Amino acid sequence: MSDVFAWLYSDVVKEHFTNPKNVFNQQEGFEHNGEGLTGNIKCGDQMLFMLRVEDDVIVDVRWKTYGCASAIASTSMLSEVIKGMSLREAYNIKPDDIVSRLGGLPDNKIHCSVLGDKALRAAIDDYLARNNRKGEFINEGVTIICTCLGISDRDIEEAVKQGARDWEGLQERTKIGTVCGGCKGSAMDLLHEYVHIFAN
Repeated sequence: MSDVFAWLYSDVVKEHFTNPKNVFNQQEGFEHNGEGLTGNIKCGDQMLFMLRVEDDVIVDVRWKTYGCASAIASTSMLSEVIKGMSLREAYNIKPDDIVSRLGGLPDNKIHCSVLGDKALRAAIDDYLARNNRKGEFINEGVTIICTCLGISDRDIEEAVKQGARDWEGLQERTKIGTVCGGCKGSAMDLLHEYVHIFAN
């Protein structure tokens, strides 16, 4: 990678970008029992995650993305970290955990690390659904954004998937910020992040 980018990315990020681990290769014939797809190809960010699970432990993983260096590096790192993890532990892993292992990312690239996290969670949900356990972890790992009404980051994500694109649309779907309004800043940050990932 050019020295021009040296100040933007750590050596760990550069290693995982130039030599990504566990990338899906169709010719390999990888057998999986959980699959998650998230993102928005129109924005250039989409992630496919595939898991092989045995006894509720992730034994192997493959992924494929249309995304930037940060998305590739963070997903490569995530794919290494979760091998050997229980489903519950992996479901609750946070993008911040991966960013920390990478030695940080530029502020304007942090949202890229969310793609892998969301695709992983979708793959785990798919595995659980295939095994008659749909929704088992659905409320785990959420962060409450609006304490007045108990609205979580996942509620905001769902609202965006259902069409919310601005503060008014988010309020229509969740009623967030209608009591004290103290959550608006955090909610708007999440809204912009999720619109980037999920909006058509």
